[in-house]
Amino acid sequence: MTIEDIQQEIIEEFSGFDDWMDKYQLLIDIGSEQDPLPEQYKTEQNLIDGCQSRVWLQADYIDGKIHFQAESDALIVKGIVTLLIRVLSDHTPDEILEADLHFINDIGLTEHLSPTRSNGLLAMLKQMKLYAMAFKAKNEN
Repeated sequence: MTIEDIQQEIIEEFSGFDDWMDKYQLLIDIGSEQDPLPEQYKTEQNLIDGCQSRVWLQADYIDGKIHFQAESDALIVKGIVTLLIRVLSDHTPDEILEADLHFINDIGLTEHLSPTRSNGLLAMLKQMKLYAMAFKAKNEN
């Protein structure tokens, strides 16, 4: 599936709810379905700066694609990072760097997050794109 296809899927899932409390519950449910991050990846190096809650992000380069895994100690944040992983994981660095992640606005996430959670979302996204840039640069040499 393309990044765009996955975004459309997420937009459809969230469009079934009008109330933001239901959308928050969907985010929590999505996060709770995520496999826990193996303990060996819960390191200081994998902690994302800029998140109020603790978020660990692990990126592995496998067969030309980046595989992301993450964990958070906050339920809604875990749901957000799970959505980002669902959209970006197992795509090439170029696909990740060129992606227009409009689903975040389309489902109303940016306008319904507190400023600290919005900053955390941006920090998670930035870190994923930094991994993509690093893997791209490393493999061009």
